[in-house]
Amino acid sequence: MQQSEEEYELIQKCLQGNSASQKKLFDIFSGKMYSVCMRYASDPDLAQDFLQEGFIRLFKNLHQFRFEGSFEGWVRRIFIHTSIEFCRKNAKNLEVNGLDELENVGLNESVLDKFNAESLLLLVQKLPTGYRTVFNLYAIEGYTHKEIAIELGISENTSKTQLRKARLGLIAMLNKEKE
Repeated sequence: MQQSEEEYELIQKCLQGNSASQKKLFDIFSGKMYSVCMRYASDPDLAQDFLQEGFIRLFKNLHQFRFEGSFEGWVRRIFIHTSIEFCRKNAKNLEVNGLDELENVGLNESVLDKFNAESLLLLVQKLPTGYRTVFNLYAIEGYTHKEIAIELGISENTSKTQLRKARLGLIAMLNKEKE
């Protein structure tokens, strides 16, 4: 996808250090990228940290954008990788226990129909870091288990197990909310 002339000029001005252009770029993408960060963070404060770190990385690496493909997609990957790096640094959180009782959860998946995206996001944020990260990468971003394993430094089986436990955890929380 070719960049529009306006987008191209904005990126060029940002590369030249033009602070007004940098602010404009921030204004354009901060809302969308905050939504991405919220999916990986356990709370709004952590999402703000991800957002800030993501923009630092975006401006630091802007010179690497090749004007090939979607700029927004390129930006989005920076924010996803910022979140993944947090999880990698906190790898002990990837192998979590505490949701083991989920083996006996009744799978009343029709309960999903009663919840909107915002309430589901709040439930996803309650999942342990590893489960939440794998769930987002697989279910939202479309990564394969092999890609997740490489990104997070875990095995494919661990990715599959964490996705399964994330889904069971969400179903358990949804069933509880329904009561």
